[in-house]
Amino acid sequence: VHRLRSVDNLFVVVQEFKDYQFKENKEDALKDLEDLVKNLPWTDPLKVWELNNSLKKKKIKRKKPSLQSTASKEKLNDDGEEEGTDQTDASKQEDCAQNAAGVEPASSQDTEKTQGVASQNAGEEEEEDNEQSDAKDELQAGSGGEPMAGDGKPGEGEVKVVRFRVTCNRAGDKHSFTSNEAARDFGGAVQEHFQWKADMTNFDVEVLLNIHNNEVVVGIALTEESLHRRNITHFGPTTLRSTLAYGMLRLCDPQPTDIIVDPMCGTGAIPIEGATEWPSCYHIAGDNNPQAVKRAANNICSLLKKKENKESSTSLGIPLDIIQWDICNLPLRTGSVDVIVTDMPFGKRIGSKKKNWDLYPACLMEMGRICTPGTGRAVLLTQDKKCFAKALSRMGHIWRKGQTVWVNVGGLHAAVYLLKRTWERAEEKRSFW
Repeated sequence: VHRLRSVDNLFVVVQEFKDYQFKENKEDALKDLEDLVKNLPWTDPLKVWELNNSLKKKKIKRKKPSLQSTASKEKLNDDGEEEGTDQTDASKQEDCAQNAAGVEPASSQDTEKTQGVASQNAGEEEEEDNEQSDAKDELQAGSGGEPMAGDGKPGEGEVKVVRFRVTCNRAGDKHSFTSNEAARDFGGAVQEHFQWKADMTNFDVEVLLNIHNNEVVVGIALTEESLHRRNITHFGPTTLRSTLAYGMLRLCDPQPTDIIVDPMCGTGAIPIEGATEWPSCYHIAGDNNPQAVKRAANNICSLLKKKENKESSTSLGIPLDIIQWDICNLPLRTGSVDVIVTDMPFGKRIGSKKKNWDLYPACLMEMGRICTPGTGRAVLLTQDKKCFAKALSRMGHIWRKGQTVWVNVGGLHAAVYLLKRTWERAEEKRSFW
């Protein structure tokens, strides 16, 4: 499951309540949450957490022998990046906090659930990762590995105290309490039940309390940071999540030998994900911003280094080139590209809604020119849906809309459009070749 490409966070469910009845009174509602703790089936989820932890420690032990077992915090694919900012769904009244037994809340965890594309067919994914046999070895070795937190083998000295925190993600406006209060009281009950120590930053176990209207899910986190951070080390102002990039690429069904272009690549999340997961295609990325091109190049270098370390020999590289260019004047032959996948400017952090009215039609026209008539396809993400719809209606002779998938991008309600290239010839603006 750690290798699923379209999943942001993993946790094991302790128990799920589809229609939980919250009391009107705040004290009563919080008391109910406290009382819930001792009636939950914790045993099996904690076994899953232990197994998951033993696999992580094996990785750490191999790479950094000096680190202590449970105190060390590292996720499965060893990226070593800084924590990013979180993105929460602003469309609902939603607040998130971590709190346990009166400790001050730390920064909130990612609560965005990438819907639609990112979760499409996650269960059907086939992983042909050369790490798989490695993971199996670790799975067999994991159970007989070092003692877990709280095991306390004889001759080991004192038992390690398990440190924990509770993270509450709450959405909906019918609750009498805040997520802070729920996390605090629920955390206090967890502390009493297990005799664990509350620690907001250096914790071993993260208990999740997800409340969405009348639905309550209690879980134990298996990832310390979101899996969408797997490829990117240099972030820009609008870096796309790798999980969403994967979903967009999957939507256009890349075939071997396809030429896939991202003409507005930013920091390169889409082409890097594409080159990693579809190495039998050829990926071209470009952007008009020299800073973005530099960041994308740095991300590609980081990925190559990681591959070299993994394979402990000189890597063959990845089928990806990056170029600085102008989206309205691409240095590519007419009809030479099979697939276009890009995250278009929303007009919020980069550009403006006003500029999009000129930019979008020009983009669609130039993309239509380079795309193979009849078989070419494009997958485009934008939040400026009104402007896109207008531009698409003007370009109806070149592009036909196939499918629309709604997604949440950092709280913004955006759409991913799958477009099919018609057989119509796109007019040549200039004789570039």
